[in-house]
Amino acid sequence: MRTAQTNPFSPGADIVPDVWAGRTEQLSDWRDVVRPRLIAGLPERGRTILGEPGLGKSSLVRRIAQHAAAAGDWVTPQLRIPSGSDPLKLVASAVLALAEEAGLPSSRERRIAQALARVQTVAASGLSLTVRAQEGPEPHTALTALLVEVGRAAVARGTVALIHIDEVQNIADEHALSQLLIALGDAITHEEAVELPGGAKVRRSLPIAVYLTGLPDFEDRAGAHKGATFARRFKTTVLTAIDDEDITAALHGFVLPGWEVPDGDGGTTRIRMEDDAAAAIVDLCRGEPFLFQLAGERAWYASRAAVITREQVVSGWRGAQREAAAHVERILTRLPQRERAFLEAMAALPARVRKLGRIAAEAGYAKTTDAGPTSQRLDTVRGIIDRGKLYTFRHRAVEAYLTSDWPRAE
Repeated sequence: MRTAQTNPFSPGADIVPDVWAGRTEQLSDWRDVVRPRLIAGLPERGRTILGEPGLGKSSLVRRIAQHAAAAGDWVTPQLRIPSGSDPLKLVASAVLALAEEAGLPSSRERRIAQALARVQTVAASGLSLTVRAQEGPEPHTALTALLVEVGRAAVARGTVALIHIDEVQNIADEHALSQLLIALGDAITHEEAVELPGGAKVRRSLPIAVYLTGLPDFEDRAGAHKGATFARRFKTTVLTAIDDEDITAALHGFVLPGWEVPDGDGGTTRIRMEDDAAAAIVDLCRGEPFLFQLAGERAWYASRAAVITREQVVSGWRGAQREAAAHVERILTRLPQRERAFLEAMAALPARVRKLGRIAAEAGYAKTTDAGPTSQRLDTVRGIIDRGKLYTFRHRAVEAYLTSDWPRAE
């Protein structure tokens, strides 16, 4: 039965949807690189996942966290940083929870007791500790010390401690951002001496994984604070749209054999989707995870029949057009004026002549080179365009919004 309770599509933020599409590279990075290296004691950088709104950054890392928890790893909840808040307090509370899961509060070792006490103070007072210049280490030093203890306990247990900090672009206090990045960076680069059978000693890294997620602007600020140090300690990925093939593959379970749901009588039934209905969803969402979930949700609610048709997809999407347009408008609105003007000039030109010189002239630049920095940011920082001999849109929803009557559906 197609009801609200059985709808597998979830367009809400930070949700790990039942119908998952793409991001295999990032998921395999955790499964095949990050976790195996950390378990083996090899050094591995933290991961920074950035991208424009709606690209599924938080959902991706929450899915990674689900895999980690299923493997027995210690995982923090999603630590979402509200605007204007003290991130050290939030992270300190999460580290204390990891310490409890590791069994550290019951330890009688003096250094562990001191680390716990200091971080408990950080969790209560946050950055104000440094303002008051209290005795003892600064908050970032205390956090690092406790994370190291958690890492040592993880080594003994054969697990990984995973920390996920979301909306990192909301950390407005530069001092707090610096302390947080130093604390996390020092923990993931810390090495311990361990004794092998036979008495030989080697050094190993601690199994601590850190994922930071947020908007593309964060990399500029983090790089300004830590420069090369941040780049050495964190590997940054800027997410872009999902390939149509991946979305088609995600919908294959509806086409064949059908999506299993309760039938309301104690048994189960299957909801199927016609091929052209799946193709319509692929076309409408333009590779955006949020819009993919939105199109699927509205198609599901468009009828109670056992088969989802193209007509139902289009009918459901008509009710979502305003939300889809607002989604893209939010992306464009937050861009600096020069960047938005560049995109509008690029969209005004036929695809076959979208060269930097033509775009610069259309945008009113006196010289082609004046448009270079703007185009570079739109490519490398925001992931909205691809530069080349011809410039193309990587963010296909933005392209559709600026060049056609999308999101209107025929």
